Amino acid sequence: MKAVVYERYGPPEVLRLVEIAKPAPKDNEVLIRVHATTATKGDVRMRSFTVPRAQWLPARLYLGIRKPAPLDSRYGTGRRSRVGHPNITRFQVGDLVFASTFGNFGGYAEYKCMPEDGLIAIKPDHVSYGEAAAVVGGGMTALLCMKRKPTFSQARRC
Repeated sequence: MKAVVYERYGPPEVLRLVEIAKPAPKDNEVLIRVHATTATKGDVRMRSFTVPRAQWLPARLYLGIRKPAPLDSRYGTGRRSRVGHPNITRFQVGDLVFASTFGNFGGYAEYKCMPEDGLIAIKPDHVSYGEAAAVVGGGMTALLCMKRKPTFSQARRC
């Protein structure tokens, strides 16, 4: 399968389209064929490693000390292709879904395995793949801003 990867921090030119092995779902996972994903400000900041000085060390520990961990978009939409185990009942093969991989990333690939009980839901028929991919990140940011009084740095995102 094809995937977009980067092996060093930097500008968009560090992104490469490569062929990698298609993931196989574990017992509690579903395999999703990704149809749309996002390219957010956060993705750009992680790829280029443009983080505030106070967040440099935690960001390096999370994103990769010497070189980036294999990171990419956290949001995507697609069609469920396969299940890891017959006991998975929440989704059927062929369901249109949208999801957030949260800290696990993986949205810039043709296929992504997700736990059945992860941040994944049925995509409404009247919503396009692109709209569904965008609403996940935007919706999570909006919830953050509505649930509590954001700090100054969080307010800039709101």
